[in-house]
Amino acid sequence: MTFTNPVFTDNFPDPGVISDGETWYAYGTNDATANVPLITSADLVKWSPGGDVLPQLGRWAERGHTWAPEVIRTDAGRYVLYYTARKAGADRQCVGAAVADSPSGPFADTSGEALICQDDEGGAIDASPYRHSDGSLYLYWKNDGNHIGEPTHLYAQRLAADGLSLTGERVRLLTNDKPWQAHVIEAPQMVTHDGRLYLFYSANAFDSQAYAVGYATCDGPLGPCQDAAENPILSSSPAAAGPGHSYVVTRPDGSTWMLYHAWPPDAVGSVLPGRQLWLDRLTWENGRPVVHGPTTSPQPVPGGET
Repeated sequence: MTFTNPVFTDNFPDPGVISDGETWYAYGTNDATANVPLITSADLVKWSPGGDVLPQLGRWAERGHTWAPEVIRTDAGRYVLYYTARKAGADRQCVGAAVADSPSGPFADTSGEALICQDDEGGAIDASPYRHSDGSLYLYWKNDGNHIGEPTHLYAQRLAADGLSLTGERVRLLTNDKPWQAHVIEAPQMVTHDGRLYLFYSANAFDSQAYAVGYATCDGPLGPCQDAAENPILSSSPAAAGPGHSYVVTRPDGSTWMLYHAWPPDAVGSVLPGRQLWLDRLTWENGRPVVHGPTTSPQPVPGGET
């Protein structure tokens, strides 16, 4: 069996993905009806809408700017959703945490306050959780410096075991200091492969052809990290404009794939069709991740490749 990109043609920006049993759950930035829209799949190719998993935001947040959600399962068997939302009464985005007993929700944020705000650095967005090989939890995010004309940084900090509070030292891992990154670096995701740590991220203006994906290698969950010389590793093609906000998944067979959003080249910045969901194979060559995309020709579905 084969598939052809995009794998989900509705607007579904900023995918964050988790597997549970035989089901893949993908969470996206808000749309006209849902704070955190959910889609599910058995094969990463055929996706079905699953409604709004965060029907009520935390008391600190306003509707309409709920971005880039990601979920992790804790040792206690509960699921924590990290989401970005507009802080009530302020021109800032902050990160909140909500909890559910199932990856399909509904999630509830009962804390009464945001987890991270960084008001003095423009706000905080794009939180991404990571479980290290020793079981410890970490959170990665970006300060929203471009919102106030300041540099942007990718941050990391350890999470408590329940995933609801931060502990220890907060560190900066990367800054937008490369020409291709322009004024912004964002959407971090830490990935382990063959015992090495890779920090994937996106950079440049999200609503432009220049948006793209890069990565860094890291010595540990809190760095230091070294930016890759070959960046970016995923960029615009004649069929996919501004591919980015990627999420790397590892299947049970060990193969790795990258889900990401991209605009149709003739509709960059549009509401409809907006940013569609793409899927491409990610392989590793001499310790370097290689994205085989954006592809538009038929390719084997995950698990069916040779």
